[in-house]
Amino acid sequence: MTENERMLVIPGDDVTEPGMKAGTGTYKRDGKVFASVPGMKNVRSGYVNVAPLAGRYMPRPGDSVIGIIEEMGPSSWYVDINAPYNAPLHVSEAPWKVDFGETAQFLRVGDVILAKVLGVDELKRTNLTMKEHGLRKLAGGTILVIPHSKVPRVIGRGGAMIGLLKQETGCRMFVGQNGRIWVEGEVEAMAKVEKAVAMVSSGGQRDGLEESVRGLLASGMGDSNER
Repeated sequence: MTENERMLVIPGDDVTEPGMKAGTGTYKRDGKVFASVPGMKNVRSGYVNVAPLAGRYMPRPGDSVIGIIEEMGPSSWYVDINAPYNAPLHVSEAPWKVDFGETAQFLRVGDVILAKVLGVDELKRTNLTMKEHGLRKLAGGTILVIPHSKVPRVIGRGGAMIGLLKQETGCRMFVGQNGRIWVEGEVEAMAKVEKAVAMVSSGGQRDGLEESVRGLLASGMGDSNER
């Protein structure tokens, strides 16, 4: 197994690798290494590890996600979507005509994209697309990260909460089902959005939450909130 490979395992699975020591998420017994948690087996720096799945986003076809380019090949980009595996984006699913070996002319390591989950196999390996309307490279702005389970709270019923955040701050926003939120606007406005998102995703207050968020956004916004 190479350092770039990942494998889904469950507790008790034999994850022994020749010459590798037992790392995080594992235990050793009778000279062999076993997984102690459900997660992704990987090898790094002489250790075999299992990264737990708890808290990781599990992709579903049709999900909109905000991804970060981590690697490039001659015909694909490999995208971090906060899931167990990096997700490939093949040039055939890009919104541009990309010749073989020219991927770096369109997206580079560190670039941020808004994409959609095209398919997921039985091992949760995911393919992405950017060919649908509205999917694009996201330039500028900032990325907020919340637990992916809290995304429905940030969107709100019928999109009410995300609509409020946009209306009261004038920021452009995209919310990914993978728990990443892209925000672009005035510096003060983005700071307000960050505080409001933290309030909404905290899992606490429910009654009167919208009014609390409205009050937070209105405080100190000054002329930047006038339209």
